[in-house]
Amino acid sequence: MVSLAALWLPIVLSAVIVFVASSIMHVVLKYHQSDCHQIPDEDKFLALLRPANLKRGFYVFPYHTHKDMKSPAAIERYKQGPVGFMTVMPSGPPAMPKFLMQWFVYCLLIGFFVAYLTAHTVPFGANYLVVFRVVGTAAFLAYGLGHVSDGIWKGQPWSMTIKEVVDGLVYGLLTAGTFGWLWPR
Repeated sequence: MVSLAALWLPIVLSAVIVFVASSIMHVVLKYHQSDCHQIPDEDKFLALLRPANLKRGFYVFPYHTHKDMKSPAAIERYKQGPVGFMTVMPSGPPAMPKFLMQWFVYCLLIGFFVAYLTAHTVPFGANYLVVFRVVGTAAFLAYGLGHVSDGIWKGQPWSMTIKEVVDGLVYGLLTAGTFGWLWPR
């Protein structure tokens, strides 16, 4: 078994590499630009929402309880539409430094748990491909496949979901390569 202390470098370096890769993928490559759409007549829409004084949270509309979901009134509201989900964040400019720090901590957390799993399943001195396979699988599960539930349950467009899964695959491969390279021998 490999100690977690021996894996601090691949944990940190893989987080840095994924952080940089994600920045390149979102800022330079710009293939995620088509993920979001502007609401028609946005100013009018926002003016209608402001008096509701919505707090930070995740909203569903039309709202119903599970018990009322099949009632004729709920079904009619669904038919009339629109049907959707809305995430409300605090007012003000996006706090990009905060978001980026949270993303980096998340990358470190994934690196830690991937290291934990791999340290308990892959022996000291294992060859690159053995480490790559275990780490790559675990990292892809963490970075990529979790997004599929957003396509299933939250109505996220499948084109966006597929891009996020592909991003997760790239992050998983980068993490696997880092651990394979730096695995204790």
